[in-house]
Amino acid sequence: MRVFAVIPARYDSSRFPGKALADKTGKYLIQHVYEQVTQARLISEVVIATDDQRIFDACGEFGARCFMTRGDHVSGTDRVAEVAGQLAGDIIVNVQGDEPEVDPAHIDAAVELLRRDDAAGMATLAGPLTDTSDIDNPNIVKVVIDCRGHALYFSRWPIPYRRDPDSGQAGPYRRHIGLYAYRPDVLVRLSRFEPTPLERSESLEQLRALENGIVIAVADMKGVAAVGIDTPRQYEAFVRRLLQKGAGF
Repeated sequence: MRVFAVIPARYDSSRFPGKALADKTGKYLIQHVYEQVTQARLISEVVIATDDQRIFDACGEFGARCFMTRGDHVSGTDRVAEVAGQLAGDIIVNVQGDEPEVDPAHIDAAVELLRRDDAAGMATLAGPLTDTSDIDNPNIVKVVIDCRGHALYFSRWPIPYRRDPDSGQAGPYRRHIGLYAYRPDVLVRLSRFEPTPLERSESLEQLRALENGIVIAVADMKGVAAVGIDTPRQYEAFVRRLLQKGAGF
């Protein structure tokens, strides 16, 4: 079974322009992501998808296979879908290009979930949400699943709702981890669907899949999910973490 990890990367970012090529560690940020993903056991090949020549050229410097895509994609999923059409893969994994600390075990878990669940067209991950301040945080996406391990709904609001707070802990509350594995035909179909009402309401692209009847399998993971780098301050924190680990750059 051929499994491709595709990392979408763009140069423009409203909060951190050029972050894919930030290189205070001696390596580009996108290179850190690439090298981390290659550690996943079940990935046959890692490729990068971009619409920017600077990123394309940088990938050549560290030996990554890179695809140039159209510049009018509105999401990373659309960019990954364009590349998926050029890959002879059985499963496509979409790994965010700003998560240099993504856990390779998480990637393997999403792939394994899709391999053994024939009913699912997609797979994603969730983890326990134990910090009560995060439950009401709309920036932390929550997910509820059914008894078969399939997603029922994703929301920025607390789900499940505790109708009687004194009746005990509702839940469990699960935090969505935004890593996806797709069957290639499902990924292409998904990219062709128009934005749906729930997707627009919550600003959550995965709801487009649910509204169109695509089954999303969810694996419960332990441990801490990778933190995406959206700002220069978050990048500086990443650099400090590498120093603390003795990376020695």
